[in-house]
Amino acid sequence: MVGVFILGLFLLSLFGSIEAQKTQSTNIQSKCLGNILRVDVGPLRGKLLEVSAVVGNSAYKLTQSLATQCGFSMKYNQQETIVIYASIHNCFAQNMGDSFRTVLNLRLYGNQMVQGEVYQVAETCSYSTPASREIICDRNYMEVSVKRVVPDDYAKPRNLVPGTQSKSDHGRATEKLIDSGYKISTLVLNTPEEKKMTLMEAQRHGYRIANTPTRLVLRSSKSAPDTYIQHVAGVPMAVLQATTIFKKKWLTTEIEAAAACPIVDGSVYITEKLISWFLPTRIDPLISSGKLKLLEVHVGIDGRRLNGAEVSARRYNMTVDHMYIAVHIPIGAPGGFFKSVVQNGQYFVCYVIEPMLELLWMEDATNRDTRYKVLFPITTPPMSQPVQVYDNTVVQQQVFNVVIGPFAPDVALANITLAEEVLTVMDSTKRSLSVQEHRAHNSSLKFFALKLPFTDKAVLLKKETGVTVYSLKVTLGLVVLPEFAPFSYSTNLKAKMVNAGKPSISGICDSRNFYILVQYGMQGHTFRTTLGKRLLTQSVAQEYGFTENGTHFSVVVPFTSQDVAYEAIDVSVKKIEGSFIKGRLDVMLQNPETNHNLQAFTLTCSFPATLIECLPNGTMTALAVKLESVPSLNPRQLTLRDPACVPAYSNDRYAYFVFTGNTCGTTRKFLSNVMLYENEISLPDALLKRGALDEPEYELKVSCYYDVNTSRAMTFHTRPRRNEPYAENGKGELQVALRLAVDDSYNEFYGDSDYPISKYLQQPLYFEVELVRSMNPKVSLELENCWATVDEDRASQPRWNLIINGCPNPVDPHSVVFHPVWTDDRVQYPSHIKRFAVQMFAFAEDQDNLKKQLYLHCDVEICDPRNRLSEVCRNRRCSSQDNRIKVQKRATSDLDLRHVSSGCILVK
Repeated sequence: MVGVFILGLFLLSLFGSIEAQKTQSTNIQSKCLGNILRVDVGPLRGKLLEVSAVVGNSAYKLTQSLATQCGFSMKYNQQETIVIYASIHNCFAQNMGDSFRTVLNLRLYGNQMVQGEVYQVAETCSYSTPASREIICDRNYMEVSVKRVVPDDYAKPRNLVPGTQSKSDHGRATEKLIDSGYKISTLVLNTPEEKKMTLMEAQRHGYRIANTPTRLVLRSSKSAPDTYIQHVAGVPMAVLQATTIFKKKWLTTEIEAAAACPIVDGSVYITEKLISWFLPTRIDPLISSGKLKLLEVHVGIDGRRLNGAEVSARRYNMTVDHMYIAVHIPIGAPGGFFKSVVQNGQYFVCYVIEPMLELLWMEDATNRDTRYKVLFPITTPPMSQPVQVYDNTVVQQQVFNVVIGPFAPDVALANITLAEEVLTVMDSTKRSLSVQEHRAHNSSLKFFALKLPFTDKAVLLKKETGVTVYSLKVTLGLVVLPEFAPFSYSTNLKAKMVNAGKPSISGICDSRNFYILVQYGMQGHTFRTTLGKRLLTQSVAQEYGFTENGTHFSVVVPFTSQDVAYEAIDVSVKKIEGSFIKGRLDVMLQNPETNHNLQAFTLTCSFPATLIECLPNGTMTALAVKLESVPSLNPRQLTLRDPACVPAYSNDRYAYFVFTGNTCGTTRKFLSNVMLYENEISLPDALLKRGALDEPEYELKVSCYYDVNTSRAMTFHTRPRRNEPYAENGKGELQVALRLAVDDSYNEFYGDSDYPISKYLQQPLYFEVELVRSMNPKVSLELENCWATVDEDRASQPRWNLIINGCPNPVDPHSVVFHPVWTDDRVQYPSHIKRFAVQMFAFAEDQDNLKKQLYLHCDVEICDPRNRLSEVCRNRRCSSQDNRIKVQKRATSDLDLRHVSSGCILVK
């Protein structure tokens, strides 16, 4: 970086907006992280950032060399954000004893570098207990800060004039600061040969020396000519060793300061899936005694420490032994991001992450502590990122619909070439071309979605035998920001449409359903379908079990459906018999644009239900069906001869009557050897007189015959019961396990030693309940109830009900999603396993009141379908109606339940 210390991005403002986005103000956040200050600025939204340090009424623009010399570094982060790091001992910090105040001016420029918005950040970082020696290894500089004490391993007195004695050693327990009368006279650099400089010469060579009343701060570029490379336990490190000589009249004293920072090449090993960073446990250039006691080791990201739960949740791993401190980070893990790279016009991605190690050690010989902090940016070598085209084109819609990607977040779409015509993204809105940007689920990777009608002039049309071929060549012009590295991706799209022919309809019926098959061939489903009097909408299709395979679809319509019409074969016949009533289903296919009828089909079947039952005890039942010939009939108004005898049950299509031979106006006749009971179902006279119906009169007769003189003969004989074997009921133990999966693939699970497990608000929880060690394929595991508590006690309060009687909680049905289970290498019997996901916000009264600790509990039952008494084994359905889930309640005391619980889950 040369010139003014400016970073920024000309983002999508050069190319037009890809999709409408809400305007966001620039967000600036500052945070003290021990001995460094971090400032986040973003999103930049296509602007350039200039940083100046403020002292009093003066502002100093930070160039690259000034930033290195004064303890500043800067990096581009994802989502158009710039991160600024500053040592609390930076050149412009105001030292206020135990606190340090830094003031920065942040100027955001537009594309023409004129005017701009200015924001000021003022942050005071308290640091009351610094170590005797503090070392920072940042991106572009190394810094060492030591106490101004004499004498110790960092301070050695010497005489300037022969015969003059320096101050005596009062012991390590009584540290004494070098008084303010001593001034820096000389800087001696060990390269490893000695090289002496005056203070002014050191400043001109890029070194920065700060001399406060209590500390000496020395800062240098990692690439300064007086630094040298030393391999420590095989790890290459840049080393700076210097002695600062203080002078007071004829007395002189000196303080030694050293810094050693690891170099990426030689300390980082990268495989296809893992980054491994090794730092020596004992950094020899910084240790003067033989014995070392390591007091603290912290791992972090972007200057911030991570606790153990966060390290585990991000799937990082750290090991410490007598040789190395090793940090292992999976490529793609949280905390890093993917960065695009273009090489020879080809697209690659790198994974970028900046881990941090912070150590605190004590040397026995000096009894002084050292705090050592390394901010260590790591970028993987370019990895191939194949770009895919996901073709979602539906030929019948006459629109190309494709998704192209994935790309890293720093890729911007500059233009689109259709055939030979180049369009900017802004120009595409003037055409029928639709361009949108999408983010991948649970990832920062992006995709570009394009839609273009077949009627666009760039689409080529070719007629072939029986088909029409539509083709289009699309080239995306892309750039990688902020470097503006250009590259392109081209694809040829094709869609074939079979020349349309008339669809056909066929169907059959049984005692329960109509089965309709509509065949339309390769030309696709371009027509509108009517069943009875209703359009085949998505909800109707779901109701009738709609299935489709691209060339035909089928539906199953129950005989009792509202779309089935009932008709009498002969309306003059008054006697009710099933053979005189038919059910009819009409199917119509229409052109949605012209409303022209393409095909009509009618399927008629005999009414399957028994309309009249004559019971031996003299009770009679009758079912009156609304016929199509009397469309205005309300079956609820029908009665028997006695108007007081109304239906036992009725609706808009049926009326069901129950009566006896001596009630409701039933008449009796004696015929040869039989007795005939008769009644009629009709509308009351009062309704008929008011002219309630304009249709023909509705009158149906009910008749039952009973034998008067009939003899029945019946014989039986017995035989001794044999001693046949039979099975007795018994009890046994079946083991049930509850596991928490790492993700929705259910391939990897957390073990008992992993608890407590930390999860972020954006992460759902994927649970699996399994019947263990059962080899019986006929049994199944059923979830009865599942809930969450704050305490480990399953009966504690508060309690969040997730699953009730096998169905999602009707109060919050969207908090639980059931996942199907398929047979694979691990799963032999899918009926033995249930899987479901829980949204994190299900555990709160509101999103701002999310609990920090959770346990999950479930009641399960082992189901055997051969047990007819088990309600669980029956087909359970959780139906949705009026946006509420209705669950049939069952007494849990009647169930043989087993109980399982999870370990502790921490919510971040």
